[in-house]
Amino acid sequence: MKNLFDVYPLYDITPVKAFGSKVFDESGREYLDFYGGHGVISIGHSHPNYVKAVSDQVSKIGFYSNSIQNPIQTGLAEKLCAFSGYPDYSLFLCNSGAEANENALKLASFHTKKSKVIAFKKAFHGRTSAAVASTDNPSIVAPINAHKVIFLELNDQKSVLDELQKGDVACVIIEGIQGVGGLDEATTEFFQFLSSETKKYGVVLILDEIQSGYGRSGKFFAHQHHDIKPDIISVAKGMGNGFPIGGILISPEFKASHGLLGTTFGGNHLACAAALSVLEVIESENLIQNVNEVSDYFKQQASEIPQIKNVKGRGLMLGLEFDFEIANLRKSLIYDFGIFTGNASQKNLLRILPPLSITKAEVDFFFVGLKKAIGKIVEPQISVP
Repeated sequence: MKNLFDVYPLYDITPVKAFGSKVFDESGREYLDFYGGHGVISIGHSHPNYVKAVSDQVSKIGFYSNSIQNPIQTGLAEKLCAFSGYPDYSLFLCNSGAEANENALKLASFHTKKSKVIAFKKAFHGRTSAAVASTDNPSIVAPINAHKVIFLELNDQKSVLDELQKGDVACVIIEGIQGVGGLDEATTEFFQFLSSETKKYGVVLILDEIQSGYGRSGKFFAHQHHDIKPDIISVAKGMGNGFPIGGILISPEFKASHGLLGTTFGGNHLACAAALSVLEVIESENLIQNVNEVSDYFKQQASEIPQIKNVKGRGLMLGLEFDFEIANLRKSLIYDFGIFTGNASQKNLLRILPPLSITKAEVDFFFVGLKKAIGKIVEPQISVP
């Protein structure tokens, strides 16, 4: 461990295997996964179809560069674009969410011949150069990431319009639902305003669906709740169920040329086999329908716990808001009750991102543990007069 660059705060847990929504550590202890490694696990850990697809592919060919024909890549593009509701869009494949946003921002700048970006307060778009410059967290933005980005409040139409009218904006980038920022979401009116005004001023609209996409919101993409069609859509996290893959869906308004974008590992045979199996399982097991059914059940259960002041988000991209910081609650859930959850920049928000295949019985188990953890953490803090 001493040779690792120490940038991650670590729980003292060592997972060694996982199935469905269950994770097992080296001592054999079982955990319920209600976080999916930042929302990456979409169809469940070690799904048999996924394991077979990856195993079969790696036994044939795992990688070659993008200088040859790759029918699996073509098949993934066709299935993803059709299944997501964008059959006329094209797909560029890369390896991660940050890389997807980096390419989205670069393509927007190529297209408009401009460089200024409009992003939003509490946004998180990644840690590479332009992506991190578009992230509202100065502590992770290095001096070298000196891109022209302005951060505006969600739903502030006047401020957006004031910037668009200056004529120097390349693109607007917005999350379907904010993830790290704390599950905030723009209104339908604001999304539709962005859609119409960016078209009017020749500005590219980028929808960051890296966490909120792939069925997590109850539709394939979260922006589809608002009846808009952005110019570029970035995807990653749930796309490969743990295998590194990302991409951007690109409107037919954009013209491709050789060398415009590129990647060594993006769209390799193994990644595409993994990603295709994810789409096939989401479709065959009706996981988006399951998201909606389980989400309604989860919210009903949450409404019966008085310490939960608000439930934010949609589908299975949810945040439980308390009137106290949740760091100790999250520790108790994992160490005392064997439940993985997540946090956000909003310190009183417990982030919930389980596999899309999670069951109502597992939701019941979660709330039993949550109630006990609340009692363990909160009640001792209540002073007796």
